[in-house]
Amino acid sequence: MKQFQIKQRFWSWGGKFDIKDDRGQLCYQVEGSVLKWFKNFEIHDATGQVVSTIQQKFSWFLSRFEVNVLGQVPFIIQQKFSWFKPRYEIENLGLEVIGDFWDMKFDLLHNGLVVARIDQEWFRMTSTYQVTVYEEAYADVTIALVIAIDYVKEMRSASAATAT
Repeated sequence: MKQFQIKQRFWSWGGKFDIKDDRGQLCYQVEGSVLKWFKNFEIHDATGQVVSTIQQKFSWFLSRFEVNVLGQVPFIIQQKFSWFKPRYEIENLGLEVIGDFWDMKFDLLHNGLVVARIDQEWFRMTSTYQVTVYEEAYADVTIALVIAIDYVKEMRSASAATAT
């Protein structure tokens, strides 16, 4: 079992995150693109090697992202039309998402077994998440999924703010 805290940097252009383990050691760093038409993120491990990328893809109305994790089949996060609460579909992930996806309190399951638990910390100045990965093989994909969902939520909040 491995625990991580994902915390967005306070003054970051494009979206930068530091991801530390329960001992406070830096495990991953995330850097988002700045001033690009389609947003992308690179996730680096502690040695600076890219372990995954997240790329926004063209879609007429609803958000769509492709997530590439080193050594795995890419998966897609696609926003679905809904009148009330936002809905998303994850294609090719190979994991089941159980819980409240939008409020960022959910579990990832593989063959019915929980492999990771994600819980957003509220009342923080920046996006902060507690992530518990029960099988280390799922660490990279879990981190990438949380970063992608966080950005989709940020985009939705920004568009709601400009609409009012």
